[in-house]
Amino acid sequence: MASKKREIQLQAVINNQSLWDEMLQNKGLTVIDVYQAWCGPCKAMQTLFRKLKNEVNEDEILHFAVAEADSIVTLQPFRDKCEPVFLFSINGKIVAKIKGANAPLVNQKIITLINEERKIAAGEMVRPQYHEVAFADSDAEDAGEAAYESVEQVYSIVIIKPDAVVASKVLEIKDKIINAQFVIEAEDKRLLTEEQVKYFYSQLADQPDFEDFVSFMTSGLSYILVISQGKEQQPPWDKSDPNSEAEPKEPWDDQQETARATGMKQKLESLQEYLERQNISQFCDVEENITNTKFIDVFFPDLKRMKSIKVEKILALLRPALFHERKEAVLNIIEDEGFKILMQRQIVLSREEAETLCKEHENKDYFESLIENMTSGPSLALVLLRENGLRHWRQLIGPSTVKEAEEYFPQREQAHRGTPAWLWLLT
Repeated sequence: MASKKREIQLQAVINNQSLWDEMLQNKGLTVIDVYQAWCGPCKAMQTLFRKLKNEVNEDEILHFAVAEADSIVTLQPFRDKCEPVFLFSINGKIVAKIKGANAPLVNQKIITLINEERKIAAGEMVRPQYHEVAFADSDAEDAGEAAYESVEQVYSIVIIKPDAVVASKVLEIKDKIINAQFVIEAEDKRLLTEEQVKYFYSQLADQPDFEDFVSFMTSGLSYILVISQGKEQQPPWDKSDPNSEAEPKEPWDDQQETARATGMKQKLESLQEYLERQNISQFCDVEENITNTKFIDVFFPDLKRMKSIKVEKILALLRPALFHERKEAVLNIIEDEGFKILMQRQIVLSREEAETLCKEHENKDYFESLIENMTSGPSLALVLLRENGLRHWRQLIGPSTVKEAEEYFPQREQAHRGTPAWLWLLT
């Protein structure tokens, strides 16, 4: 009898429309197990829910409920289904849905939403504009998801191990991946849970030291990357000259037409093979050719939504004087403006390279001084990522001269004095 009481305390029982409407008044996150009357709630998930309620609910913003689809009008689209469904409600708005008793995925979704709620409450982030899950078109939505997955790119997941993170290997590994024309679609540094490790490394579960390995992987921060294969691989920067950091490269240029014209298409190398050839495979583990998006959702549940947004990469250059004098200030402004710095590399421009970059100014009186400035020392090349990145970047750098900035944007000029002279847009 006591056990039954604990279950009721863990999950509120919703078995009519009135109770459903009342439940939507909850503040914070409510996780709803939608079930059919003939089979009952998903008991397999209750251990996870109880663990989360004990560990992450000190501020009481996490709630659990079970809702009977047969007796609630709103949940009519879920009737006569045999697969468990979990809905996630934020302040009465259903923002996510997960099918199946996928404990690692459900756990990650809860942790992600709870962390967002705490950051919002602390004023550290603005509440995202969630798209509410539409129940009425549930079947069509499922068909759409299936179609989306069928044409989705094939991904690889890379987990950079805790000891490699401590040894500051992350930037080196990311640089080599980008140099080889692979695309980093998403990345995050986090402390993996036991569920995530066991899910990702399930093929090692029979190994005698697997539990020790799980303990190691959960002992410190790991770095997770979602990688897609570029259309064609071009020779990486470090392949032609291991000391060529002084030469600016543009690995994102599309060379497809040239390759077609010459008929010299290069065979695609697998990510695992490439990492082994670069002698860094011991620092990270790779799961390649992933077509099951639920596997990726364990680490990045919002990847589909992120990719539906027009996110653009741009390449920018911090000139020598500013790189030397105000590097950190400029990087802080870039990040404050919502750009994510995917990569940064110190380079030294040759005169020929500087003239190419500054070609539009070659007939100006100041051209020679500009070239001298651009070649006077190391510059900092930045790969930046942001929604509508190019438009926001142009707004950030503003007019090309301080005089124009003072005339047309006096407030911006006071806030970021000299900003147009700091930055040089390459693409």
